[in-house]
Amino acid sequence: MSTGIRPLVVSVPNEELAADLQPLPDGVEVIAWGMDGPAPRAEIDIVVPPYMSVAVIMPRLAGVRTRLVQGQSIGYEGIAEHLPPGHTFANAASVHEASTAELAVALTLAAQRSIPDFVRAQGEHRWAAQFTQSLADRRVLLLGYGGVGKAVAARLAGFEVDVTAVASRARTEDGVSVHGVDELGELLPSAEIVIVSLPGGDSTRGFVDDAFLSALPDGALLVNVGRGSLVDTDALVDHLQRGRLRAALDVTDPEPLPADHPLWSAPGAVIAPHVGGASSAMRPRIARLVRRQIERMLAGEEPLNVVIPA
Repeated sequence: MSTGIRPLVVSVPNEELAADLQPLPDGVEVIAWGMDGPAPRAEIDIVVPPYMSVAVIMPRLAGVRTRLVQGQSIGYEGIAEHLPPGHTFANAASVHEASTAELAVALTLAAQRSIPDFVRAQGEHRWAAQFTQSLADRRVLLLGYGGVGKAVAARLAGFEVDVTAVASRARTEDGVSVHGVDELGELLPSAEIVIVSLPGGDSTRGFVDDAFLSALPDGALLVNVGRGSLVDTDALVDHLQRGRLRAALDVTDPEPLPADHPLWSAPGAVIAPHVGGASSAMRPRIARLVRRQIERMLAGEEPLNVVIPA
């Protein structure tokens, strides 16, 4: 006999995530909606949009009643302007930090140890030994000390480096002395490697500009796993072409990087196509987060990671 109680309805973008969510408590209905067409229901409690296309498909939530829109990315810049009124949006903090930190360290090591040179030599069947830069004993400045920055710091702990953390404000966090961005003028001249994981948005656009880059010592390495908009690309290309600096980038501005862009061929540049979170760790972690949101909603608790309230 029907109890008359409506199930908690959750839409996910594909059948794979629907399967990953199992088992779920009684009273939960999961439907697959890739948001490539009209909503299958007028009321969906939790909507999980497709990965990396949230801003494009947000308008399709118009006319749909939701209690939570659960994004699959950490970043959420630009979402508010596309999200119809009345929806609460949560980001995917806890899902991508480990993978993004892995890539940050991998890019750093690749640039320091000249791995791209060896890969090119392998393709040409050349034995091309060379003396390279170490990661050990280097002075590393972490610009951004949120989830990704902390994950990078944890992974650098075994590399015998001198790490300095910088965030929007000075503080002591978990025993770590974090410097404020107002101290960068004193810190940049001695930074041999800068790993950037700041969020995007208007407040950080072009933060790494020519003055920032000019303050770094010759030969310094800039690693960006935050957002491409953080860096003044023209200024960076200038420093690379002059041999002043090196760069290892998972994100660029513009993005995708056009085929004829000078950044591709700039000396000292290593470029990955925005794949920081794109690893096998993502599926189980996004499923874990969505399950936690379901459990909290069933218990009458507030959702996690809300960055845009209704």
